[in-house]
Amino acid sequence: MINAFSRLSLLWKILFSTSVAITLLFAVTGWIVLRNAVDTTQRTMEDEVGASFQAYQSLWKARAELLAKVSLTLSQMSDVRSAFGTRDPATIFDTANELWKIENAAFSVTDAAGKVIAGVMPVAAQDVRIAAARFPEQVSGLRVHGGHLYRTVFTSVYLENVLQNVLVTGYDVDSREARQLKADTGGSEFLFVLDGQPVASSLAPEAARLVVSRLPAHPLEPFSAGGIEYAARPTPLLDIEGKPIGSLWILRSFETATERLAALRRKIIQLWLLAVAASLGLTYLLARRIVEPLKELDRAAAEVARQNYGFRVKVVSQDELGRLARTFNAMCASILQARQDLIRQERISTIGRLSSSIVHDLRNPLAAVYGGAEMLVDAELTPPQVKRLAANIYRASRRIQELLQDLLNVSRGSVRGAEVCKLREVAAAGCESLLASAEAQRVAVEIRIPDEIELPLERNRMERVFSNLVGNALEMMPEGGRIQISAAAENGFVVADVRDTGPGIAPEIRDSLFEPFVSAGKKSGLGLGLALARQTVLDHGGDLWAESEPGQGACFRLRLPAAK
Repeated sequence: MINAFSRLSLLWKILFSTSVAITLLFAVTGWIVLRNAVDTTQRTMEDEVGASFQAYQSLWKARAELLAKVSLTLSQMSDVRSAFGTRDPATIFDTANELWKIENAAFSVTDAAGKVIAGVMPVAAQDVRIAAARFPEQVSGLRVHGGHLYRTVFTSVYLENVLQNVLVTGYDVDSREARQLKADTGGSEFLFVLDGQPVASSLAPEAARLVVSRLPAHPLEPFSAGGIEYAARPTPLLDIEGKPIGSLWILRSFETATERLAALRRKIIQLWLLAVAASLGLTYLLARRIVEPLKELDRAAAEVARQNYGFRVKVVSQDELGRLARTFNAMCASILQARQDLIRQERISTIGRLSSSIVHDLRNPLAAVYGGAEMLVDAELTPPQVKRLAANIYRASRRIQELLQDLLNVSRGSVRGAEVCKLREVAAAGCESLLASAEAQRVAVEIRIPDEIELPLERNRMERVFSNLVGNALEMMPEGGRIQISAAAENGFVVADVRDTGPGIAPEIRDSLFEPFVSAGKKSGLGLGLALARQTVLDHGGDLWAESEPGQGACFRLRLPAAK
C-alpha cells in the first residue's frame, strides 16, 4: 500500500489526502451530530412520555371528579332520593336516567347489601360495603369484571342516618377510551395490561399483544417491538382499596424520530458527497497551480543532469515556489559560471602540465642531440666515435619523434583506414621493439592468440596500444617476471588480455588510471599512454579496462568487435 502510494503523482497524493481528510472530518462530525440527535431524541421522547403521563393524570382525575360531582349532585336531589325510597327498580332507573347527562358513562343503584336494584353498571357487593364504610366520602377506583376494566365512583345515599342505597357510576375503559386519551395527550400510545394481557389499547390488537410481550423490566427503558422502538413509562392501576390490579403503559414511538434521523443521515451523506466533489475540484485547481511549477523544476533538473546548464525556469509567482524557481535559476547560472571557470582553469592547468612534461621529456634527448652535434663540430673523432655519436643522436631524435607523435594522437578521433588484420600479428609487431629490453630484464613475453582471430583494425594505432601496455608492464618489473598476451571470442566480440606478474596497480591511481597525465613509478613519459590506448580501443567500437589485486600483478582487458 505504501509503495503504491509512493508511486502516485504529487497531484493524486494531494487529491487522495484531501478526500480522506474530508471523509474523516465528515464521519466524525456526522457521528457527533447523529449521536447528539439520538440523545436529544431519546430525551425528547422521555419528556413527551412524562408530559403524556401528566396529561393522563389530569384527564383521568378530571373525569373521575366529574363522575363524583354528578353522582353526588344526583344523589342529593329530592326526586332521586324519593325514587330511591320507593325501592322500585323501574322508578329508580327512570328517575336517575332522566337526570343522567354524562356521555359514555353508566350507573347502577344498589341496596345496602350490594344487591343491584337498577342500572347496567356491574357491581360487586364487597365494593359496596367498602364504600359504605367510608361514608361520607365518595370512593373511586378501577375494577375488573368479565374481562373488562371499569372506572367506578361509589356514592352512598343515607336517609335519616340509615344507608338506603349506593349510587355506582362509571365507564368501561376500552380501546375507544385509550384512543381518546391518545388524541388528548398529543399522540402517545396507551396500553392497559391485566395479568400480562392487554385489555384496552390505542394500538391494533396484534401490535398490542406484541408490545406486551416485549415490555421492559425497568421503567423508562427503551425497547423495540415489530421493528418500532418505543420509550415507555408504566403506572399502576388501583382498585377502590388502593391495591394494584394491573398497569397502564404510556408509550411514545420513535418511528417519526427514526425517519427524521434517517433523513438527517441522508442529508449528511449528500453534503459529504457535495463537499468531496467541490473540495476535490477546488483542490485539483489549486494543486495544479502548485504542481505545475514543480513539474517545471523537475524538467529543469533533468536538463541540468544532462549538463544543459543554460536552462532556466519561468518565474510566475512571488511565493515560496517563485523564490525556489529564482534560486534554481541562480544555481544554474552559478554552476554554468563555475563550469566555465573550471574549464578555463583546467585548460590552463593542462597546458602547464603538458608544457612541464614536454620540457621534462624533451630536455634529455635534446641534450643528447646538442652534445653529440657539439662534439662532431668541435672535436676530431675517429670513425667509430662518429658512428657512436650518430647512433645516440638518432635514438634521441627518434625519442623526440615519439613524443611528438603522442601529442599528435591526442587530437585524433575515429578509426581511419581500418583493415582486417590478424590480432596475433598486431600484438607481435607491437612487442617487437621491446623484446630486447624484456630479455635484458629477464621478462618472458608470451603471445597466446589463435591465428584465426581477425579484426578490422587501424594497424599502426593498435600496435602502439600493445606496445604501450607491454612497455608499462616492463617498467613495473625491473627484476624479471612474465607477460602473457591472450585472446578469445565471446558473443560477437574478441576479448584480449595483457597480464603481468608485477606488483599490480597502485591504489592511488586506480580510479584515474586512464586519465591524461596520470602515471606512477615511471621514470619518463607524459602520462598519456593509457589514455591514448583506451581512446584508440573506443574509436574501434570496444573498451579497455584494468583488473588488479595488490601484489598479484595487473591485467588489462581489451574488448573489440569481431569481424563481420
